[in-house]
Amino acid sequence: MDGGLGERLDAYSNAVREFIPAYADAVDQLVSRLSSSGAGLEAPRPGEPMPPFVLPDERGRLTSLESLLQNGPIAITFHRGHWCPWCRISASVMAQARRDIAAARGQIAAIMPERQRFAMEFKSNTKSPFPVFTDVDNGYALSLNLAIWVGPDLERVLSSFGRSLPDYQGNEAWMLPIPATFVIARDGIVTARFIDPDFRRRMSVEELIAALEAASKRGAAHSTRLSGR
Repeated sequence: MDGGLGERLDAYSNAVREFIPAYADAVDQLVSRLSSSGAGLEAPRPGEPMPPFVLPDERGRLTSLESLLQNGPIAITFHRGHWCPWCRISASVMAQARRDIAAARGQIAAIMPERQRFAMEFKSNTKSPFPVFTDVDNGYALSLNLAIWVGPDLERVLSSFGRSLPDYQGNEAWMLPIPATFVIARDGIVTARFIDPDFRRRMSVEELIAALEAASKRGAAHSTRLSGR
């Protein structure tokens, strides 16, 4: 597990398929259903404004997207929950790349649909220096067309493993966000995105850093144009 993000995710996915085939099969069925319906495709695209949010972080402090953008371009990453191994792997790798992310003059924020105590647990377990926001009832994910119903098969499998989403989210909806990444320039415009209904895949660190660098240059150009008026 010392390879790149993609290698680590693939290694875990292969292990799950070998040792927990019922779970892998349920995931395959979910991914097939989501892909055939075009899930996530209507989320904000590059060149479009990112809808604003005000969400509580892992300590309960309300923070807006607008205030985050004052510190530079940002990558907003959606995660399924503290219990999701793929999410933990992704967040841990991003935490290890924090110096490269800072060098790109960027920042990261995570969003998950769980209560504060689990957001704190996720941040602690992944050693993340980035804020972890709680999206109550998947409200923000729904507004971005990212929220999906897991379906009865996956609900049954997760429950058999003691992974009851209502215990974590505080509702009975059994909904999760598609793990997506949006890179947003300081002017609030989406400059890059990664959306895949298969939560076993994520934007690579290299792609994220390159996107943050490009967003930073866009922000510098935008500031130059404004100062020249």
